[in-house]
Amino acid sequence: MMDITRDKDLRRFNTFRMDVKAACFIEYGSLEELDSIFARAQEFPQPFFHIGGGSNLLFTGDFPGTILHSGIKFIEVLDSEDRDVPEGKTVVRVGAGVVFDDFCLWCAGKGFWGPENLSLIPGEVGASAVQNIGAYGREAGDFILEVECYDTQDRSLVRIPVGECNYAYRDSFFKREGKGRYIVTAVDFLLTKEYSPVLDYGHVRESAVAAYGPGVVEGCRLTPGLMRDLVVSIRGGKLPDPKETGSAGSFFRNPFVSEEVYSNVERIAGKEGLGPVPHFPAGNLVKIPAAWLIDKCGWKGRKEGNAGVWHNQPLVLVNLTGEATPDEIMTLENKIISSVRERFGVELSPEVEHVPNIQ
Repeated sequence: MMDITRDKDLRRFNTFRMDVKAACFIEYGSLEELDSIFARAQEFPQPFFHIGGGSNLLFTGDFPGTILHSGIKFIEVLDSEDRDVPEGKTVVRVGAGVVFDDFCLWCAGKGFWGPENLSLIPGEVGASAVQNIGAYGREAGDFILEVECYDTQDRSLVRIPVGECNYAYRDSFFKREGKGRYIVTAVDFLLTKEYSPVLDYGHVRESAVAAYGPGVVEGCRLTPGLMRDLVVSIRGGKLPDPKETGSAGSFFRNPFVSEEVYSNVERIAGKEGLGPVPHFPAGNLVKIPAAWLIDKCGWKGRKEGNAGVWHNQPLVLVNLTGEATPDEIMTLENKIISSVRERFGVELSPEVEHVPNIQ
């Protein structure tokens, strides 16, 4: 049953808990209902803007148009015989409105490898395919096979194979060329029960050995459930509980810089006794963790009015009191960007999408 609400309070639909409203809010439960919205689009305030769990958004004020939200929720194992699916793999189709971590929990319970390293990332399955969410050496695009979408221009259902999604770090076709045109209705994931944990990122292997012992890790006795539990524990120790503290998770992208810029950061760190600069080669560029840059600029744990930087993870901006305004969050954001630029010559950019500053 489609739910249409005017002058909708959006605090439940953005994890930052911004006290903002939308002129209209529509939650649909099927492709037919979604199509009916566009068939009578002139009846609703414009523009349309589709959200998932609101976990990667900062509403900068009341939204003047219509917010769309998917209520399409299902998880089903598909018959792979009529598809070009590698041996040992299984295709699982998931409705866009399913909470992504519920999908991770389902996979762990069924013994499927794939999304376990992304456990506890907030948001919904549809948004995971748009954002190409990632953590601990894995990205959603690594195990997506195909994305089912509603084409708002042609009012038709289309399937976009992973090769045409143009996945990159926190980026995809849906955030660029396809933005505003395609609404994800379901995602086909390519999973496996063959032993395939991803451990060689950061301190994941070390944490696994500490939690389960070297015999389990080196003896290939980890399970998707054990990996999920490990990731939940790691994330829980670093990030705020969204039920208690409003945030949008990682607020900034990790910057990819030239060798010249990296060398300059390394020179500054050496001169000021900041220790080694963590970095990851990325072709002709170098990735430097934004958290390290922000931390070395003294922002971790800082408060600015009702907003602040999380004390265990400087990449996360938070609504500390529950009363922070969009302006307070954006003021803090700009101060951090300026300080990192001035000290290290590195330009940070937000991962969080600012709404209604949409094109």
